[in-house]
Amino acid sequence: MFEKAGAYVQASTATVISQDTVSKTAHVYFDWGTEPPYAQLYLEKYCKLNPVFPTILLFGVGETHCFPDCVPREEFCRTRFAKEWLMPQGHIDGLFTIVDKSATSCAVFSVFRRMNDGFVDDEMRRRFELITPHVRRALLIGKVIDLHKVQAAQLADSLDTLAAGMFLVDAMSHIAYANASGQMLLREASVLRATGGRLGAIDPVANQALQETFARSAQGDAAVGRRGIAMSLKARDGARYVANVLPLTSGARRNAGAVYSATAVVFVHRATLDMPSPPEALAREFRLTPAELRVLFAIIEVGNASEVADVLGISEGTVRTHLHHLYGKTNTTRQTELVRLVAGYSTALLR
Repeated sequence: MFEKAGAYVQASTATVISQDTVSKTAHVYFDWGTEPPYAQLYLEKYCKLNPVFPTILLFGVGETHCFPDCVPREEFCRTRFAKEWLMPQGHIDGLFTIVDKSATSCAVFSVFRRMNDGFVDDEMRRRFELITPHVRRALLIGKVIDLHKVQAAQLADSLDTLAAGMFLVDAMSHIAYANASGQMLLREASVLRATGGRLGAIDPVANQALQETFARSAQGDAAVGRRGIAMSLKARDGARYVANVLPLTSGARRNAGAVYSATAVVFVHRATLDMPSPPEALAREFRLTPAELRVLFAIIEVGNASEVADVLGISEGTVRTHLHHLYGKTNTTRQTELVRLVAGYSTALLR
């Protein structure tokens, strides 16, 4: 299916990958078109040299961007990442969007084009934006379900072990099935309710959005679009929950929906603490520019100014200029102090 998504976007490769901003590691969720040796090289080495990070963390979830939005194209082409990882594969251009973001990690859906495909055009961007909600929905629901557990046990039993509440509903929001966690949420009646057997949210605004999404689910994925992805629900005590709605009227999912006469499956779980990642927090606190942010984190990963210049594709003088600005903005005088500053922001997330 992911191969079909990449082909529809008219791309040569398509990837959903998550990078941890604290441990500096990467994890591939889905990949199509990347040769295995290059995929392994990215995980082992080039995820730490990718100049798109950490600038990408300043963008909002669901926004479509091309790589020059992070780094000027000429500068990007001079980076070690471009010269050693992208260009040998023949990549020339691409699009990306953040599909999930937390205080410690960022999951990105990206597509690349090779030389013979040409640069990104309006049609590619249009198709990319059409398919992005489906990719994001698949990733978020996959994380909630924990597919390894589902594959290791009987389906009904494994659904009852989910911490998230799961409901099968029809277009009129009638509940056809609820797992154990879902039944608990209904009994507590703090964030969800079941009036006359119909699923609804306690918060009126969220409830209206839920009902509209359920009604649209009968018409399939295209009708739902971006609706139903990470919908915010507020409990009576002010606690925050998240709902993800997946239509059951498209593709192979129709079989699952037909068994219960349902048009959508809904997952509801407690929202995680909404904290900015270290790069976001630092950029906001010290008013750092994207270029200064890149140099700051390159210093952490690579070392001295000459090595950073080589990795980022800029002159050593430019690196030292950015360092001078960083010292002034953060009230530091040495690189070791910058390292401690970043470490402090990262450590705070692990407490």
